Order: sequence, then structure tokens, then C-alpha cells
Amino acid sequence: MNYQDIITLEPGKRGGKPCIRGMRITVYDILEYLASDMSQEKILEDFPYLTKTDILACLWFAAQRERLTVTVQP
Repeated sequence: MNYQDIITLEPGKRGGKPCIRGMRITVYDILEYLASDMSQEKILEDFPYLTKTDILACLWFAAQRERLTVTVQP
């Protein structure tokens, strides 16, 4: 699966934040739901236009961003 096709960046949408398939729901929104103990099933129930692959793409995106983040040591 190429998650890069799912996570989109558009300057005029949601302030250029990474979104799912050009929609107005951001990667951050999904990560926040998961972090607040919302299950994938509940997210999919509340947002029927999303898929499990969309959620996995958000996790992939966050992992890639973390991997690329440079840690500065004091």
C-alpha cells in the first residue's frame, strides 16, 4: 500500500496540514482520536467516509515524520 497517495497536502485546505484523500479531516484529527482512546472501529462508525487504510496511513505518516525528526541533544 502506498500511503503517500492517501495523505495529501494542499496549501488552501486546513492551513496546509496533511489531510486524508483531500478531505478536510487531518492526520492530527485521527491521531488525536486514537490518543484519546477512541477505537478504529468507533472512528470508522463516526466517519463512514473513512477506511481502515486511511487510519493506517495516518499512523504511517506520523511514524515517517517522527523518523525524519532530528533530535537535538543539549
